[in-house]
Amino acid sequence: MQASNNLWRFRGVTPTAMLAFVYLYLPIVVLVVLSFNANRIATLWTGFSFDWYLKVMDNDNILRATKNSLIIACGATVLATSFATMAALAMAGRRFRGQAFINAMLGLPLLVPEIVTAVASLLFFLALGLDLGLMTVLIAHTVFCIPFAYLPIRARLEGLDPRLAEAAADLYAGPFATFRRVTLPLILPGVLSGAMLAFIVSLDDFVITFFVAGAGATTLPVYIFGLIRMGITPEVNAVSALMLLVSIAFVALSYWMGQRKS
Repeated sequence: MQASNNLWRFRGVTPTAMLAFVYLYLPIVVLVVLSFNANRIATLWTGFSFDWYLKVMDNDNILRATKNSLIIACGATVLATSFATMAALAMAGRRFRGQAFINAMLGLPLLVPEIVTAVASLLFFLALGLDLGLMTVLIAHTVFCIPFAYLPIRARLEGLDPRLAEAAADLYAGPFATFRRVTLPLILPGVLSGAMLAFIVSLDDFVITFFVAGAGATTLPVYIFGLIRMGITPEVNAVSALMLLVSIAFVALSYWMGQRKS
């Protein structure tokens, strides 16, 4: 029965899947290879070199943009994960009227096109009279990252045995003590997984940042976009390869933490 439902048995599925993987990942492989190109012309290979990575590390503008990205990503991660944890705990408790609607609203940012979120955030900040800068980027990133942190935590809570909290209550533990001593250690892999997803989403975001960032709030993705407008160089490839490495590391670590068993 299982063999009859195997999609790979249909003619054309395997080559189509392979073509899709090549289309998705071959450009990334080419970018990483060309980041080691000794030639200043990005598409003309003349030899292997680490010079462009050294120039990236010595570029004050790139370092400043990286600092801004890390500040915003760390701040958004802490805030989004905290809000997501509180929301997940509330949604996992006793059922209440409108729970399904609230749950849908928590996941709505994942479905709304990012350009819509960016424009709406910009209009919201302008309506409040806020000056665009690191603070507006932090607020926008926090709101956008909450669903990414919420889903792993919510999934972890759904697999939690409610009798554990009841046992803690029988031992005269209050709600806070139960959360600190029982619930939090059990859902910690989900919390860390959500935090890593929120961090990498914030670190890599371009569209929202481009709209709500003001002067002096340039992040690394926005800076890379500015470099590309002046022409693609191996320096751009090197920065992109470094961001790719960080993204892969955090996504893999997030997946591993989410799969851990207590």
